[in-house]
Amino acid sequence: MTMTNSSSSKKQAQDQLETSEPTLKSLKTKMTKSDEKQKKLKDIEISVPIVYGNVAFWLGKKASEYQSHKWSIYVRGATNEDISVVVKKVVFQLHSSFNNPTRVIEEPPFEVSEAGWGEFEIAITLHFHSDVCDKPLSLYHHLKLYPEDESGPLTMKKPVVVESYDEIVFPDPSESFLARVQNHPALTFPRLPSGYNLPAPMQVEDTGKKKRGDTKDHSLGQWFMSFSEADELLQLAAARQQVQAHIAKLRRQISLLEGQNQTIKTGSDL
Repeated sequence: MTMTNSSSSKKQAQDQLETSEPTLKSLKTKMTKSDEKQKKLKDIEISVPIVYGNVAFWLGKKASEYQSHKWSIYVRGATNEDISVVVKKVVFQLHSSFNNPTRVIEEPPFEVSEAGWGEFEIAITLHFHSDVCDKPLSLYHHLKLYPEDESGPLTMKKPVVVESYDEIVFPDPSESFLARVQNHPALTFPRLPSGYNLPAPMQVEDTGKKKRGDTKDHSLGQWFMSFSEADELLQLAAARQQVQAHIAKLRRQISLLEGQNQTIKTGSDL
């Protein structure tokens, strides 16, 4: 990993990060099937919408050469629900210059907060409960500290926020997994085909006694971006309009070139 801080390197990092903006990056990751020994429900998929990214605050007058920002990197539910029902732990691999660069977070909120001066890529590995999936999922996020507009002054009032959306899909879930998570708000639960009869939902601890794992009241919650199907549809519609406009422009250019070629051909025939 390479840490960057100069004006030119900041610009380079920003160029690399353009695909990490929530309006540009929306993925759907299909996981491989888990332990085949467990009873499977065929042709059923469970989806878990997640968001991962960072929030970075400039330290203003408190900034030093090696600590210009405080920042947090995290994985959360797309609607700020508790994803620990599926995710067992999250491993964040920071730059080697940090003390203990491999951070293992085994309970929500799944996040790491630090202070520093440079931007670098962070590897994020999600490990799932045994009845969910036996293989981890690797994600990558480029830590962003500086705003897109370099010409504007840095401010302490509004942080830099970069988030990405991913929808993790678990095909052919085990019956125990489905029974454990049914009706959980962090998951997109399928409508079962006729003939499927699940056991009663498993009993969970009293929510009043259990530590909350959602991020609805998170201290950074006011800066979290909103991701929903409606937002995604609007983004797709806008992208489609851009593509159609570009196609129309290319057609006009082709038509113009064909007209010029025809004129040249006619002139040569004379």
